[in-house]
Amino acid sequence: MTDESVDSFLEMLAAERAAAPATLAAYTRDLEHCSEALGAEGETLATASVEALRRWVAEMASDKLARRTIARRISCIRQFYLFLLREGRRADNPASQLDAPSPQQTLPKFLTETEVSALIDASTCSPDNRPAQRRRLLLGRAALELLYSTGLRISELLALRRDMFREDVRMLMVRGKGGRERLVPLSDPARDAVMALLLEDEAKKSLWLFPGRTPLRPITRQGFDKILTDIGSRAGIDPARLSPHVLRHSFATHMLAHGADLRVLQMLLGHADIATTQIYTHVQADRLRAVVESHHPLGKPAVEAGDTDEQSLMQKEASEKKP
Repeated sequence: MTDESVDSFLEMLAAERAAAPATLAAYTRDLEHCSEALGAEGETLATASVEALRRWVAEMASDKLARRTIARRISCIRQFYLFLLREGRRADNPASQLDAPSPQQTLPKFLTETEVSALIDASTCSPDNRPAQRRRLLLGRAALELLYSTGLRISELLALRRDMFREDVRMLMVRGKGGRERLVPLSDPARDAVMALLLEDEAKKSLWLFPGRTPLRPITRQGFDKILTDIGSRAGIDPARLSPHVLRHSFATHMLAHGADLRVLQMLLGHADIATTQIYTHVQADRLRAVVESHHPLGKPAVEAGDTDEQSLMQKEASEKKP
């Protein structure tokens, strides 16, 4: 494999699929990992055989890498060879015969509704707050309200611009993964929190809703994490259980728990495939169990007090009718 092939592949991902820089970096690392493993056997990515690629997969398994990591790397290599095949740089796709392990299904971590309320309450300003602390709380409050009421990804949140918000705005146009755009509704509490932050930051003259130390750029992910951790500590929530993605999971979980349609949730979250959204259906198990216990005859105790009284009355009426 030449650097030109890798560069062309990455350029295709960026141009045709609108891959984010982080995605391109992950693909690069996966390609480098495979190239190094093949190089140890005297092969290259350009001429790799199916057997050599299978040994690479077996080596990753013996190193006890996570199944999700192995599956992701195999997916990357498959796409790379498919690209070479379509470009006429190879006559086959040797990775098409690789067996990828099914990723271990892990349930999303989420907060309870009470914990989310405590988190938002903890971001409320008080008269004795210093100016710097007041702004951190205003920023945290606006971010929390948006994350929880819209289910935005952290990258989507930090990319929001000031000019997207007006006092009468009801919907936000968000650009998500793959450049896909979607509309998400803006709640009244979220809009009020955003307006308070905009007023506080008016003198910064920044293009961004969440400007960083330098108004020309939005706050970094690491900078926001520090604010979130501080608010979480004030709310008594373990920082290990708190992240922007946990709030996204909480949004989805609570929406389903209150009867939201799965297809609507898919649109709100910006999932290309509804199978990704279905991971949140774990919350419906308790609801279904409660419905069965409440309404199905076999879900209730065998004999209830009311049933006993009704049976006694029926037996009495039957005996009175006998000659």
